[in-house]
Amino acid sequence: MLELLSPAGSMDALRAAVQNGADAVYLGLNAFNARRGAKNFTLEELQEAVPYCHVRGVQVHLALNILVSDREMLAASDVVRAAARLGVDAFIVQDLGLVQLIRQLAPTIPIHASTQMSIHSLEGVLEAARMGVSRVVLARELPREEIAFICRNSPVEIEVFAHGALCMCYSGQCYLSSVIGRRSGNRGQCAQPCRMPYGFGRFEETRYPLSLKDSCLVEYLSELRAMGVRSLKLEGRMKRPEYVAVVTRIYRAVLDGRPVTEEDLSQLETIFSRQGFTQGYYLGRTGPDMFGIHQDTPEDRDLLAAARATYERGENPRVPVTFYAMLRAGEESQLAVEDPEGHVLRTKGPVPEPAVNRPLSEADLAQRLSKTGGTPYLAAQVKAAVEPGLTLPAAAINAMRREVLDRLTALRGRTDPPDIGVYSRLESYPGRSEKPVLTVAVRTAGQITPALLAAEPAVLYVPLSELLEHPELPGRVGAQTALAAILPRVIPDRERSSWAVALERVRAMGVRQVLTGNLGQIRLAQQKGFNVRGDFGLNVFNSRAMHYCKSLGLQSQMASFEMMLSQVRDLSKAVDTELLVYGRLPLMLMENCVIKSRTGTCSCDTPTRLIDRMGEEFPLLKDPGTCRNVLYNGKRLYLLDKLSTVEKIGLWAFRMSFTTENPAEVDAALSQYFGAGDFDPGTCTRGLYVRGVE
Repeated sequence: MLELLSPAGSMDALRAAVQNGADAVYLGLNAFNARRGAKNFTLEELQEAVPYCHVRGVQVHLALNILVSDREMLAASDVVRAAARLGVDAFIVQDLGLVQLIRQLAPTIPIHASTQMSIHSLEGVLEAARMGVSRVVLARELPREEIAFICRNSPVEIEVFAHGALCMCYSGQCYLSSVIGRRSGNRGQCAQPCRMPYGFGRFEETRYPLSLKDSCLVEYLSELRAMGVRSLKLEGRMKRPEYVAVVTRIYRAVLDGRPVTEEDLSQLETIFSRQGFTQGYYLGRTGPDMFGIHQDTPEDRDLLAAARATYERGENPRVPVTFYAMLRAGEESQLAVEDPEGHVLRTKGPVPEPAVNRPLSEADLAQRLSKTGGTPYLAAQVKAAVEPGLTLPAAAINAMRREVLDRLTALRGRTDPPDIGVYSRLESYPGRSEKPVLTVAVRTAGQITPALLAAEPAVLYVPLSELLEHPELPGRVGAQTALAAILPRVIPDRERSSWAVALERVRAMGVRQVLTGNLGQIRLAQQKGFNVRGDFGLNVFNSRAMHYCKSLGLQSQMASFEMMLSQVRDLSKAVDTELLVYGRLPLMLMENCVIKSRTGTCSCDTPTRLIDRMGEEFPLLKDPGTCRNVLYNGKRLYLLDKLSTVEKIGLWAFRMSFTTENPAEVDAALSQYFGAGDFDPGTCTRGLYVRGVE
């Protein structure tokens, strides 16, 4: 079955989803979910919501899809146990450490890998499956050919976004909101700066180069079903209940076989859109047609009223049941009801009497039992056996029907206690006591200056594409420096073979280490014979995630730059831990080329910049070896004057990252690192190491 998964940002939205045909809903509590701006649910409301859904044959998926700090982990464990006892059917999770905790606390409840895990390839799906995940929500950027390929080969269920908002950045890789305003998208507080206007120059008209139209795949549902997709997700926990009602109703009708109509498309656009819809990612057609902004339009009061009526005026019967009734002379009347799950409830009623006038026929009895209005049940079939010449008062029939349906409701809404584990603390690894070593990451080979090589960093990270273009690099690096190839954070299946060959080529050049920021690349690199180091894209935010990195065999792991220094200090450092101390923070990783969408030509090798309403500039560069864009912070992260303090928090390495720097700036920054220069970084920032994120 292809599941229709609808959003529920409130109890009204949940009712709207259920009454309009959702197979499952996803919702969040007031903490630990990626839509903390929605009304959301308290545990008391969840206690009401779960049986409401289960009675009507609808599953409840609880979103716990944010990064969780060590100090929050105990509270998160309380939420997991409480939700498990209340009967939620699945947890949607981003945090690698939280996955491990849920497996410990609620081992029988499925875990779904959130799109925030940035899984975009079969390798990523396989790694999630090894982690214990039973479903993966794929990145929105994947075209249909790759979705189909993953479905054919996946050992776990696949979920895709079918309708709703598109983020410009790969989910889980966006740090724009957190860096500019502490409101982290990885913590459920995204301020949506991508919906704001930006210019490409000080004298150029501002546009909306980061605002995508909403996705709408309603015309491709049969294709998605044929691929083997298990679940269609409708985005919209921040939307009003009427939106949920309209979108769910239309998708339900189309899933049930009704052709898409122009009226459907009109209603979807009316209830919410950003200058229309796009299927660009799904069809593999990125470009300027995918961009749009939401414009206020007059409300369609009739559409809104009709939507509200679907969930405010009683029940839309949706659970088919079968009634079995028997009336015999001299015996108590008997009635049973059976639901689709095989639950059978029985009751007895008065002894039928001889009919004085018109006897009760089997058709009469079936007609009366079918009056299930006001309940979630639909009498799909009535099997009645009535001896001739008997009658039974309508009130008695109604009372028997109400009794079995009430008991069925109680049974369907009941939750059997799940297995609940005990919260246990991790073994603590305080980290290194010696002074951290220096590691350096460059974007281009031209930044590898003689002064950099003379500094003998412990590891020199170079994009894999640059290593291929400069095969002389391994010979230039001294024996004290390990050369590591940086893999792109996104390697979709269509590019896997070429990157696998590239890895083999650089291994033949003598490179033995790889840096990666995505789950799907770790095993690929290890199978090619490389030692693997984990980058910031893995979003390691707590000790349990760090311990999981150890289980993956990583040689080191960069702590998330969304952490405060105090949080990094308190990490249990099960693997060597790196900290970024200098460089421009990468804010967005984008499949859609902003530069080409502006100019109409492929010129992403030419660096450009975006300028926001406050005049802040953000460098926009090509991701090395790909045609994806990376947006960087205009202010350099700068801790070079605080190293004597930071070196005491158990780190293995300080990393300096060079992106836009020319060779002279590289040398000056390195001199400052060693305390011998007067490098001026310009406008700089301490990042989130002191401020933290919300």
